[in-house]
Amino acid sequence: MKTKIILSTILSATLAMVSCGHQTSNGPENCGNAGTSGSAVAYITSSDGSRLFERADIPFVNTVEPSQSSILVNIDASVSYQEIDGFGAALTGASCYNLLKMSKENRTALLKEIFSLEEGLGMSLVRVSIGASDFSVDDEFTWCDEEGLEHFAVHQEDRDYLFPILKEVYEINPGLKIIASPWSAPIWMKRRSTSDNSPYPSWTSGSLAPEYYQTYAEYFVKWIKTMEKEGFDIYAMTIQNEPLNHGNSMSMYMTWEEQSEFISSALGPAFEKAGINTKILVFDHNYNYDNVASQKNYPLNIYNNPEASKYVAGSAWHNYGGFVNTLSGIHTYAPEKEIYFTEASIGTWNYDFSKCLINDFKSIFIQTMQNYSKGVTLWNLMLDENRGPFRPGGCSTCFGVVTLNSANATVQSRQSHYYNLAHASKVIKPGAKRIKTSGYVPSGVNYLAFSNPDGSIALIFVNEGNEPKQLVLKEGSHIIHTAIPASSIESIIW
Repeated sequence: MKTKIILSTILSATLAMVSCGHQTSNGPENCGNAGTSGSAVAYITSSDGSRLFERADIPFVNTVEPSQSSILVNIDASVSYQEIDGFGAALTGASCYNLLKMSKENRTALLKEIFSLEEGLGMSLVRVSIGASDFSVDDEFTWCDEEGLEHFAVHQEDRDYLFPILKEVYEINPGLKIIASPWSAPIWMKRRSTSDNSPYPSWTSGSLAPEYYQTYAEYFVKWIKTMEKEGFDIYAMTIQNEPLNHGNSMSMYMTWEEQSEFISSALGPAFEKAGINTKILVFDHNYNYDNVASQKNYPLNIYNNPEASKYVAGSAWHNYGGFVNTLSGIHTYAPEKEIYFTEASIGTWNYDFSKCLINDFKSIFIQTMQNYSKGVTLWNLMLDENRGPFRPGGCSTCFGVVTLNSANATVQSRQSHYYNLAHASKVIKPGAKRIKTSGYVPSGVNYLAFSNPDGSIALIFVNEGNEPKQLVLKEGSHIIHTAIPASSIESIIW
C-alpha cells in the first residue's frame, strides 16, 4: 500500500506537467528557458523517437512526505566540483560548406536554434581544425605549405567557409569558445619517424622534425594571432589531433616524449613571449592510448616534466577505444589540470538512434563530467546525406549532428547527437559548476546536478530501463516530483 501511495503521488505530479513544446520542421519548438516561480522545466527525449526534446512544466510541492524518503534525491549547491565551459560540435570545413549551401534565412534560423542562449539550445563550445582535417572540402592544407614562415597566410578554404560561419555564430553567441586542433604540421616540417630523420613528403603519419620545433611553435603563434585579428579568440588548442594515429587523410604521430619536449622547449616559451593566453591541452586521443604500451598515461608523463607542465592547462580525450573511467585516474593524479572531451562520432558502423541516444548521453556527457570533464565537442556539426564532403582516407561513414539534404539545401534530419547536445546545453550554462547529490539512485538511472551562474539548478538524467523511475528532487526549499520515462534522457532546470 505504501508503494502505491508514493507512485500515485508522483505520477499525479508528473501528469500535472503542462507540455508546451513539440518537434517542428525547424527543430524543437522554443518555449522559453525557465519555468514560472512555481515550477521547474523538463525536457524529454525518448529512445523510440515519440518524444523529441519535448518540454513540460513540473510544479513545485511544499514538503517531502515521510513515505517518499526512500526515493529522495538531495541536491547540495554548497559543494561544487569543476566549472563547465559548455557543449557543441566541430565546425569543420565540410560543416561550414554545407551550412553555406543553405539560404541565409534557413541558415540563420538553424544557427540560432543551436547557438542562441535566449532563443535556442545555447551551445557554446566548438572545435575547429588548424589547417585541414579529414572533413575539408578540396585538398589537404596548412596555412604555410611552401617552406618558410614568410609564406604563412590564411588558406582560401578557411577564408571561404570557416570564417563566414564563425562570424555568424559569434553574432548569435558572442561568448562562444573555440578549441583548435591541427591534423598535421606542414609537410616540410615532417620527418619519417623518431628513428629516421629523413624528410617525409606525406600528409599521413610521419613526425615533427626537432629542427622545426621553434618554427612550428611560431606557426601556432601566427595562426592564433591571425584568428584574433579576424575576430576569433582561440580559447584552447591541442598540440595534435590523435597523436597516436598513423592513418587518416591527415595525421602526424607524436609521442608523449616529443610533445613534452616541444611544449617545454618551443611552444610554451613562444606563447609566453607573444603574450598568448590560449590554453594548451595535451594528448587529444583515446582512453586506451591506442593500446601503445609506451604511451600509457600520456598526459601524466607530460605533467611529470615541470618545464612542460607549467604551460599545460590540461588534456583532451576521444572515446574510440578504452573506458571513460580512465579520466578519474588522470584527475586523481593531477586534480589541478583540466579535462575536456573533444571528439566522438556516430556513423554507419554503429548508428541506432535508440542505442546511441541513451549510451552516448550516459558515457560522453554524464560519465565524462562525473570524471571532471569541463566540456564536450562532437564530430561534425553538419554533413550531407552522403556523409560528406570528406577527404579520401578520412571517415566516409560518419554522420553529422545535423544532416543536410543537399538537393534542396534544407535540414534533412537531426541525429541522436543533436538531442544529446540539446539536453546538456539547454540547462547547463557556461560557467555552471557540477554540484553534490546524495540519496536515491534507481537501478539503470544516472544523473548529475549543476548550479548555473544565475543561480538556477540543472539536472540531467538517463534512464536505461524499460520502466519509468520515480524520484523526489530537493534543493533548499525547492521540491519537485518527477518520473524519468523509460529508455529516455531528461533535463530539468529551475
